[in-house]
Amino acid sequence: MQPLALLDSAAVWLSLLGVAWLALALIAGPLLNNPRGEVITGLAYLSTRIYVRLVHRLRIVGIEHVPISRTPGPLVVVANHTSGVDPMLIQSAVTFEIRFMMARDMQPAILEPLWKWMGVIGVDRSAPHGDTRAARDAIRFLQSTGEVGPAGVVNSGVIGIFPEGGIERPPRQLLPFLPGIGLLIHKSGARVLAVVIEGAPNSSSAWGSLFMRSRASLRFLPLIDYKAAGMKPAEIAGDLQNRFLAATGWDLNARPSIRDIRA
Repeated sequence: MQPLALLDSAAVWLSLLGVAWLALALIAGPLLNNPRGEVITGLAYLSTRIYVRLVHRLRIVGIEHVPISRTPGPLVVVANHTSGVDPMLIQSAVTFEIRFMMARDMQPAILEPLWKWMGVIGVDRSAPHGDTRAARDAIRFLQSTGEVGPAGVVNSGVIGIFPEGGIERPPRQLLPFLPGIGLLIHKSGARVLAVVIEGAPNSSSAWGSLFMRSRASLRFLPLIDYKAAGMKPAEIAGDLQNRFLAATGWDLNARPSIRDIRA
């Protein structure tokens, strides 16, 4: 091969290599822009956002109330519970990672690696006086905002909780808030970001809602600082419940048994 031809061939390969690196940079940048700075986490966030927008046509209101920091804790995200997709809807709308508290009876053992990767805090709903171990884990995480966890991930200090303790059935009727939410907020001194969920799939099971289309919406309310208000745990739980009743205009439903709210 002639020297000139070799130079032309090298130029072509260098150009292709440059284009490949540019494409990789364009793809990797957005994928690494996530709370953990990892590609796998970036893919999970990207797929979740695509899913909630295409399948559930998610609409977000009040985004100006949501902190933009990756570590806004101690912060408790409180939401009414409408379906199994609720955590995905909320997580897709914020820039920080949320550790959700989730009933243990709703966590299939086969998905244990997923629950661990997500940092889910399992809650025993059958505990007669509430799951104190789960509460301690949540408070400890809230108070460790900014610290580096075992996997090298910086703790966001954000806990997500559905204080009704189960999915609203029938829909658009609020279940009484469990008293543990007030204790969690009082003990941790965390601020509260309340979010009203509407329009999510009305499925007979939490898992079934993942495969149904909907027109879901999130409405974030202004941040609440109960520490400054000096309220007691029971007062905090009651005030939060009243805020949701006022924001939704819904009726308060009688509390069903665990069997009734278990999906």
